[in-house]
Amino acid sequence: MNNSVSNTGRLLWAGLRALLVLTLVTGVIYPLAVTGVAQALFHDKANGSQVTADGRVVGSSLIGQSYSLPLKKGRTTPEPDLKWFQGRPQNGLGTNSVNTRYKLILSGATNLSADNKDLIQQVKDARAAVIKDNSVPGYTVRASQVPADAVTSSGSGLDPDISPAYADLQVHRIAERNGLSVAQVQKLVDEHVEGRTLGFIGEPRVNVLELNIALKALTAKS
Repeated sequence: MNNSVSNTGRLLWAGLRALLVLTLVTGVIYPLAVTGVAQALFHDKANGSQVTADGRVVGSSLIGQSYSLPLKKGRTTPEPDLKWFQGRPQNGLGTNSVNTRYKLILSGATNLSADNKDLIQQVKDARAAVIKDNSVPGYTVRASQVPADAVTSSGSGLDPDISPAYADLQVHRIAERNGLSVAQVQKLVDEHVEGRTLGFIGEPRVNVLELNIALKALTAKS
C-alpha cells in the first residue's frame, strides 16, 4: 500500500516537472527567442511592414486602403477621391456583425463564379467607371486598356498593389487633377514599379499607398 502511494507520488511529481519544463520552454523561452530573432533580423516585417509619412505611421505596405470622398447623404458607398491613385475594387470585404462595438473591415473574396450574373455586372460597372474617371481632355481610355485588376477584387479584398498597367492608365487623370505634367506623374509611377520577387515569383506591381505618399510629396513641391 505504501509502495503504491509512493509510486503515485513520484509519477505525479515527474509529470508536474515535465509540465513546468515544457511550459517554460514552449511558453516562454521559445516565443522570446523567435520574437528576438524576428526583431533583430526582420524588424520591419515583424512590426507589420508599417509605412510612415510626415513622421507618423499611415498604414501597412501589406494592406490596401481606400481613397474616397466623405460619404454623401443618400449614398451607401463613398465616391473615389480622384486626385489619388486608386487601388483594386474591394467587393469581397465583409462587415463585422459579431462585435458591433468596432467598425472592423473583414477580409474576404466574393466567392462568385466566373459566370455569375452579379459578378459580370460588377465587372461591367467597374470598367465603365474606370473609363469615365480616367478619361480627361485630350486622353480617352479605351475598354481594351482596362486591366483585370482594375475591375476585380483580390482574394483577400485588401490587395495593396495594382499592376503597372492600371497605374499607367491613371496617370493622365492624376496629372490633370493635381496640376502636374503627365511626364512628372509617369516618372513617379515608373519609380515605384516593383519587379517579380526573386526575379520569377509573382508579377510586377505598384504599391498604391507608397505611390500616393510620393504623389503628395510631389504636389507639395509644385
